[in-house]
Amino acid sequence: MLSDSEAVELLSFLTPDTRPDVKGHATEYILGLSANRDGCRYLRSKPDFLVALVALTSDPSIAIVKDCYHALINLSADETMHQVLVGESNVLPTLFKNLLDPDYMLSDRICTILSNLTRHEKTCPTVFKVLQEELGMAQLVDIFCTEGYNKRASLHYLGPLFSNLTQLPDARNYILDKDRCVVQRLLPYTQYEASVVRRGGVVGTLRNCCFDYAHHEWLLSDAVDILPFLLLPLAGPEELTEEENEGLPVDLQYLPEDKKREDDPDIRKMLLDTLFMLTATKSGRLTLKKKNVYPIVRELHRWEKDAHVGAACEKLIQVLIGDEPEPGMENLMEVQIPEDVEDKLKEAHAKEQQELEREEEERKSQEEENNKVPEDMER
Repeated sequence: MLSDSEAVELLSFLTPDTRPDVKGHATEYILGLSANRDGCRYLRSKPDFLVALVALTSDPSIAIVKDCYHALINLSADETMHQVLVGESNVLPTLFKNLLDPDYMLSDRICTILSNLTRHEKTCPTVFKVLQEELGMAQLVDIFCTEGYNKRASLHYLGPLFSNLTQLPDARNYILDKDRCVVQRLLPYTQYEASVVRRGGVVGTLRNCCFDYAHHEWLLSDAVDILPFLLLPLAGPEELTEEENEGLPVDLQYLPEDKKREDDPDIRKMLLDTLFMLTATKSGRLTLKKKNVYPIVRELHRWEKDAHVGAACEKLIQVLIGDEPEPGMENLMEVQIPEDVEDKLKEAHAKEQQELEREEEERKSQEEENNKVPEDMER
């Protein structure tokens, strides 16, 4: 790494008044440092470099600005850098100010940095606090839900940002505020074909919001009607009986033969996890049974190849076709589990996960084997 005198000299080049070619070489060097662990560790000990980097995101040279944002993306991908980025370098006000600009061409990079900085619980509250001060959740939701808000950026990574922020009770409370109609605005994006990132971010947001079981009855009511938006991505073209169709929500009845399921297994699993959480209360279980969720999940399970998603299907099916819990245990999120039983359950869960990983590896290995071109065909 740099000696103290070299570091001082390099820092002197990272100023707005420096000659553009010299400044460009300096930002390129910082970008190189940001691409490896040792370089990140060095920059963590030199917050002045990060302050200079943030200041140069407003440089007249677009090449220099791009290098600065690229370096900030690399740095924000390293959890050990988060505290210095949101603290000493004070990167957040600059990011939110530029994100608000509908003509800013590098807003997608900003969204990626913010998504990275909110992945972990230590810095997520700080990002949320500054967001509320500089922009506000209301404006962020408007930006996300306004098609073409920024003609030069897709803003898809705001989806994962919402998902990360809803780790926090305050963010969930905002999304679930009955007077704001925020969750209703997000629901259509569970089927947003143009971006798996945006789609997955919204599904992750809905899953996090369902941790608060007090809102389940409202989410399942006509005021929100969350169920069709969770089920449609899981539904396929299979033909159901007339009785099964009639019991489903209208949007899921008599689906066409070319109906396709959600392609991404991680999103399918999040959707199933969300449905499972909605069965935590007696009213939730009764609603899912009344709305005939079982046939959709049954057909998904028959079709599903991913071991983890298949296991999530089985878990949900057990609740949908099982008997109601004993009196006093109707709310599954409030049931007190004895410590020794909890330990055994964790151990069993760990073994199940290992088995699922093994099955998934075997499946992928078999698929690769099946996709190989025979040697005689290669010749």
